[in-house]
Amino acid sequence: MNNAIRAMAGGLAGACVLTLVHETVRRLVPDAPRMDVLGMRAISKLMKMSGEEPPQDKEELHNWSLAGDIFSNSVYYSLAGTGRDAWWRGAILGAAAGAGAVLLPGPLGLGEEPSNRTPKTQAMTIGYYLLGGMVAAAVGYALSGDEEAEEV
Repeated sequence: MNNAIRAMAGGLAGACVLTLVHETVRRLVPDAPRMDVLGMRAISKLMKMSGEEPPQDKEELHNWSLAGDIFSNSVYYSLAGTGRDAWWRGAILGAAAGAGAVLLPGPLGLGEEPSNRTPKTQAMTIGYYLLGGMVAAAVGYALSGDEEAEEV
């Protein structure tokens, strides 16, 4: 298996863990981030801008949002790569994604409440994305086979 495939496997693992944590915690914790809501808003906004009608069924739109999140986060987290330096890259990518998820939705017209409602919501948002980056790094590192593996 080449390093690009290993990095993509790490990215997919990080994205799946991120989505699993979001979907689980949002059902249990009132102040949990609602990145699914941001995803649904983004899909609806982009579809309307392109002259298309977004799905009217909330469950279908939610499923589109989750699929889009897993795809885009997989690609993003795959940048952590493989080898020893994947740890640093995963941490930086995760922290940057978390900060972006807190700071960007408002200016992008998606609303601030889903990721920025309380300090607890903000901390959880950053923590989730950091976790995703670290999972991607762990998988990329583990699949590299040894500490001196060539990096993507």
